Amino acid sequence: MAAKRKSKGAYMISAVAEMYGIHPQTLRLYEREGLLKPSRTDGNTRLYTEEDLQRLEFILNLARDLGVNIAGIAIILQMRERMEEMNRQMQDFVRFVQQEVAFRASHAQADPSQGALIPIRRAPANVTVRDRKK
Repeated sequence: MAAKRKSKGAYMISAVAEMYGIHPQTLRLYEREGLLKPSRTDGNTRLYTEEDLQRLEFILNLARDLGVNIAGIAIILQMRERMEEMNRQMQDFVRFVQQEVAFRASHAQADPSQGALIPIRRAPANVTVRDRKK
């Protein structure tokens, strides 16, 4: 389904409709439904970017190949955006943990108890093993 297109730039609605074999009203419908958000010129002409075209290809794949209706497409796109955001948050968290581990490891050489991710607790000297099990 991927149409041949230039590497960069913006495309007017008529060019996009022709590239993908759809009616311009279909693109307008997708915009009304919030599935596509093309930018606008000062003269209010819609301009579709490469990112818009990739999103359109995904929408057309859902509609044409999988038979998903517009409401279903909207839900799938929302879920996809949420998953991408969760993935970004997870990557940020992993980077934070890696930095924290590296920081603590570098400080552990001076004071081993400060380098632990979980503070090291030692049992009081007067407590026996039997007392700790209770």
